[in-house]
Amino acid sequence: MQFARLGPIGEEIPVAIDEDGRVLDLRSLTSDITGAFLASDPGPAQLVRHARDAGDLPELTGADTMRRGAPVARPGKVVCIGLNYRDHAAETGADIPAEPIVFMKDPSTVVGPDDTVLVPRGSEKTDWEVELAVVVGRTARYCDSAADAAGCIAGYAVANDVSERAFQLERGGQWDKGKSCETFNPLGPWLVTADAVDPADLRMRLTVNGEVRQDGTTADMVFDPVEVVRYLSQFMVLRPGDVINTGTPAGVALGGGAPYLRPGDVVECSIDGLGTQRQTMGAA
Repeated sequence: MQFARLGPIGEEIPVAIDEDGRVLDLRSLTSDITGAFLASDPGPAQLVRHARDAGDLPELTGADTMRRGAPVARPGKVVCIGLNYRDHAAETGADIPAEPIVFMKDPSTVVGPDDTVLVPRGSEKTDWEVELAVVVGRTARYCDSAADAAGCIAGYAVANDVSERAFQLERGGQWDKGKSCETFNPLGPWLVTADAVDPADLRMRLTVNGEVRQDGTTADMVFDPVEVVRYLSQFMVLRPGDVINTGTPAGVALGGGAPYLRPGDVVECSIDGLGTQRQTMGAA
């Protein structure tokens, strides 16, 4: 099952897309796709199926023409994993990490999958990163096993971990500065529930102005999503609605093969089974 939020910024309607492709209005169940909804018992997908089968969820008229918001509202935090693909580590000249490299991103960077992404003032090196995002569905605290960690994952989505490399690497060595500029985390178009996704080998692609920049697979991950959740839970509490960006494959501008982004450029990101997002770059 897929969850999404459709409509103008700040007025998004929570919906589910069922197995028949119907877009179901969830406002009788929840005001939004929040952490509390994702943590509901026996689970959001089961709640939706029960309400749908009871005839309590109407289809949303005009869904195809509505703006697509980020599929989870107001994540408490966005946690990111750096250098988590072998080919990306190689292109940047870095060693493959022995443990996950962890940094944080301002959660207010999360925007809709097709919203304008703003090149920051003074930017010379705004870069792209297609990533598999994990959305947390249950509190993860000191997970003892892979099974415990897997049970805390609500689902997966496409993310673009937009990064300003000069801010990130040349302005004091603090990664967060290059990661937390406004609009720097398009997410979606959907949250696909974990039971419908095998994250072991998903093809990931990113184009800029129609030219392929990234074409990789999650099979090249150093630390898989379940291990990332287990590992992070040893250092912080992951709460329902939190987002984890799990790293990017080779092909970023930082690797030296393509120019950095400028206003007017068009970026498309896609992951098998999780959909496609498309942003036009603007100027802050």
